[in-house]
Amino acid sequence: MEAVDRAGGEVFAQMVNADGTQGYYSHLIVHKDSPLKSLDDMLQQGKNLSFGNGDPNSTSGFLVPSYYVFAQNKIDAKTFFKLTRSANHESNALAVANKQVDVATNNSENLDKLKGKLPEKFNDIRVIWTSPLIPLDPLVIRKDLPEATKTKVRDFFYAYGKNSPQEKDNLFKLSKLSGFKASTNAQLTPIRQLELFKVRNKFEADATLAAADKQTKLAEIDKQLAALGKVQ
Repeated sequence: MEAVDRAGGEVFAQMVNADGTQGYYSHLIVHKDSPLKSLDDMLQQGKNLSFGNGDPNSTSGFLVPSYYVFAQNKIDAKTFFKLTRSANHESNALAVANKQVDVATNNSENLDKLKGKLPEKFNDIRVIWTSPLIPLDPLVIRKDLPEATKTKVRDFFYAYGKNSPQEKDNLFKLSKLSGFKASTNAQLTPIRQLELFKVRNKFEADATLAAADKQTKLAEIDKQLAALGKVQ
């Protein structure tokens, strides 16, 4: 979104997994021996738990759980738990496996990598919550490039993986991909909605904001959300 909104970029392709899927999932994970069996268990016992949140710039590690888990339950993750810390996916997974935190965010892609890299740690982890599907990463190109150049770039990516066994092998080794499909800025719509929900929740919880100003801000955000809803 930063590249599109601030740096003159546009989405032109989306990654496709080797199994044909076009997305991945955010998870909440616990140690296999944890008494927590579900999201409800975590929400009921938050004050007694340590939580490993994701990097604030991470879609699956931070943004998605921020909305689907915390905003929808009117919870601030920073104050809800006994202790909250932020780290990347791998650090959070290892912290759970080593019983350094009680629950943490992660995603299906990272857990799959962990399974291959450190199977003994993967086997110590259990998922207690799974998000809706998150679209796989988009590829962005500069809008101000000559159209002929953009066409060459698009054609290269759309065809890559279809021309030779070596290309297929390269894609699989890269990130277990099968190729790339055409996409547009519309792919960013669900993430834009999540960002707006996060901002809305922040304003709604702001006790220092005058009631009239708060209603104005919320109305503006609702208008933007309604407009995004028409894009899909």
